[in-house]
Amino acid sequence: MKKFLDLGLQPLANSYIKKNNLKSKEKKFKLVVGFNPKNFLVSILNTVPKEKMFNKDYPYKSSESKTMQKSFKTMSKKLKLKYKPKFVIEIGSNDGAFIKNFERKNVVGVEPCKNLASITKKKGYVTYSEYWSLNLAKKITKKRKADLIYSANTLSHIEDFNEIFKAISISLSDRGILIIEDPSLLECLKNLAYDQFYCEHIYVFSTISLKKILNKYALEIFDIENTKTHGGSNRYYIKKTSNKFFKINKNVKKEIKKEIDYGLNKFTTYQKFEKKVKLSKKKLIEIFTKIKKKKLKIIGYGATAKSCTILNYCGIGKKQIDFFYDTTSFKINKFLPGTKIFIKKYKKLKRNDADYVYLGAWNFKDEIFQKEKKFIKNGGKFITHVPFPKIH
Repeated sequence: MKKFLDLGLQPLANSYIKKNNLKSKEKKFKLVVGFNPKNFLVSILNTVPKEKMFNKDYPYKSSESKTMQKSFKTMSKKLKLKYKPKFVIEIGSNDGAFIKNFERKNVVGVEPCKNLASITKKKGYVTYSEYWSLNLAKKITKKRKADLIYSANTLSHIEDFNEIFKAISISLSDRGILIIEDPSLLECLKNLAYDQFYCEHIYVFSTISLKKILNKYALEIFDIENTKTHGGSNRYYIKKTSNKFFKINKNVKKEIKKEIDYGLNKFTTYQKFEKKVKLSKKKLIEIFTKIKKKKLKIIGYGATAKSCTILNYCGIGKKQIDFFYDTTSFKINKFLPGTKIFIKKYKKLKRNDADYVYLGAWNFKDEIFQKEKKFIKNGGKFITHVPFPKIH
C-alpha cells in the first residue's frame, strides 16, 4: 500500500459532542490514505473499530433528506418494474427510506445502528440490528434466497471484504442481483472532494478496483450508472458469474476506459491529487482569513461528517465560524467533533444571520441554493470548497 494523502489527526466524524462532554478528551486517529498498485484500491490506512462508529447514537437519517427520499423512491420503482424481485435484502437500511417502498413481507433490512433499526421495526419491517455477516446471511436466507440485495453507501464502510461478499454470494438466488451504490473515486479525484475520506469511508471504490475484488468471489459487474448522489456516485449492478440471465452492458467497458484514461491505475495520479489538496487547503484558509479581517460574520450550513475532515485538516474552528445550522435532529444542540462548533436547529436563512455561509453539505448545493435564494438575492454569500474553494 502506497501512502499519498495525510489529512492529520482527525476525530470520529459522526461523534457529535454533548455540552456536558465538551471538556472530555476526544478519540482521534491519523487519517492517511493509500493506493494499492496490485488491485487499484484506495483506502484509509488506519481504521476505527466499527462499534465506535455504528452504534445506538448514529446521527444520519436518510429520510431527513428530500433528495435521498426522492432518489430511493425512483430507484425502487425502477427495480420493481425491471427485475420484479420477490425477496429483497437491504444492507445498511438506515431508517427505512429505501425499504419502505416495498411490501413488508417481501423485504428485510440489516442495520447495526439500533436507533435507526428501531424506526423501521416500528413501521412493521423486519430489520436485523446486527452487522452483515455470513451467519446473519444464512439466517435470513434459510427459507428463500434474495432476488435483490441492495446497499447504498454502506459496503465502503465495511473493512472485511471476505465476510461481505461470501455472505452476499450465498444469499443470492440463481438470477439474483446485488446493487451497490457508493461514492465514485473518479468523481472524488476530478472534483477534488478529499472530504470523501473520513473514518467511515474505509474505501472509495473505482470500477477497476471493485472488478478485481469481485473476481475472487465469482461475482461480476454487469451494468453501471453514474449518479449525482453524495457528490458523484456509481451504482454497480452485480451478479454471480454463473448467472446467465443478464448480459454485461457496454457501460462497464466505457467506465473502465474512463478510469484508465484518467489514470486511476497509476500512483502518479494520486500524487498529483495530494498536491491539489494542499492548494485547496491554502485557498480555503485564505478566504476565511480575508473575511474575518473585515470583521464579517460566517456561519456554517450542514454539519456533515465530511465537513469535519475539511475543518479539522484546515484548522478552521470557532474563531472563524460562529455556529452551524443543521436539519438532523440528533445533531442539534451538540458540537462538531474536533472543532467544537455549536450546531443549531436549521431555520431559513435571513440576510442578518450572516454575511457568509460555509456550505458543509456541498453535495446538496443545488437544493440548498434554491431553498435559500432570498438570502442570496439580498446579498448573502456562500463559501464552498468543492471542486475548489470559492465564494458564490
